[in-house]
Amino acid sequence: MNPPIVFPHVSRRRFLGQVSAAGALALAPRSLFSAEPPARKLGVALVGLGSYSTGQLGPALKLTQNCRLAGVVTGSRDKGLKWAKDFGFPETSIYGYETMARLADNKDIDIVYVVTPNALHKDHVIAAAKAGKHVITEKPMANSVADCDAMIAACKKAGVKLSVGYRLHFDPFHEELRRLARTSEFGPFTKMSGGFAFIMDRPQWRAEKKLAGGGPLMDLGVYVLQETLMATGEVPPVAITAHELPKKRPDFFVDVEESLMWTMEFANGAKCEGYTSYNDNRNDFRAEAAGGWYEVSPAFSYRGISAKTSRGPVVATGLPSQQALQIDAFAQCVRDNLPSIVPGEMGRRDMVMVEAIYASAAAGGKRVEVKV
Repeated sequence: MNPPIVFPHVSRRRFLGQVSAAGALALAPRSLFSAEPPARKLGVALVGLGSYSTGQLGPALKLTQNCRLAGVVTGSRDKGLKWAKDFGFPETSIYGYETMARLADNKDIDIVYVVTPNALHKDHVIAAAKAGKHVITEKPMANSVADCDAMIAACKKAGVKLSVGYRLHFDPFHEELRRLARTSEFGPFTKMSGGFAFIMDRPQWRAEKKLAGGGPLMDLGVYVLQETLMATGEVPPVAITAHELPKKRPDFFVDVEESLMWTMEFANGAKCEGYTSYNDNRNDFRAEAAGGWYEVSPAFSYRGISAKTSRGPVVATGLPSQQALQIDAFAQCVRDNLPSIVPGEMGRRDMVMVEAIYASAAAGGKRVEVKV
């Protein structure tokens, strides 16, 4: 049996040192890997204090070394006061959505992280850019390619950086897939499959087209698209065919899909079969090449990811927070004027694929060419 691929006690410093030499993180100076914290942590403001901010980003910002939480934008003053007390920033750094322009006057805030429903990303990103702040927006980047274009243009005009919250690019199990694709140790991956699904058991904005832009494809399927392009070395597909599956709960999923399946075709003949649903359970990805394979299951979780290759299991212990690594990396990009490895252009690329999937499904599975 082949020995496991081991990442022993993956501390932040060790993991960042292992990240791809082809990625922006590896272009960072040695200060990124220094045991000494930077003289000043960059200030981050969270826009939207829902479940992801509360359960993931807030805790992550207590672990970051390059940045700290310095303010919030929320529709609830009481909620903002609680965050200010918990994180130690002044009450003057609590803003409402309608007062985001005032962020321009707050020199303690360098980065704004937009964590509102998808349909609001465009307006909040543009507001942050106009205030002169660098921006991270949660995935999916927006509800349309046109909105992505507007966000990218606004950030370029303001001279600020734009990044997408693609946390898995900062996870060692997924970095191993990216490494295998870069080095072509197994040859090109030509047969891929992946799915991400869970059973939605209560009403929420993610199942409302007006706010979410769609159903599970926007929320979960984007991870499968991301993983597929990690396996292809970030080479996008040339065409997509897709089918919406019959709804088992049409009264619940009124104006969004319940389940979708699609096929991505690549110029070299490779294919990926993708699946997503709000009424099923799945969390896996597999990529096969002539010389070996890579498999991860569960694949897309915040923690507890498990991976193996044809050579043996991939083992990592003491893993840092994906979100802390992601936010820290962007702060370092801002500090040293480096490009993000998950820029707005990547978010736009993924929305091109999302729109192609929806177009194909609406046309009964018609083959749709993809032009990124």
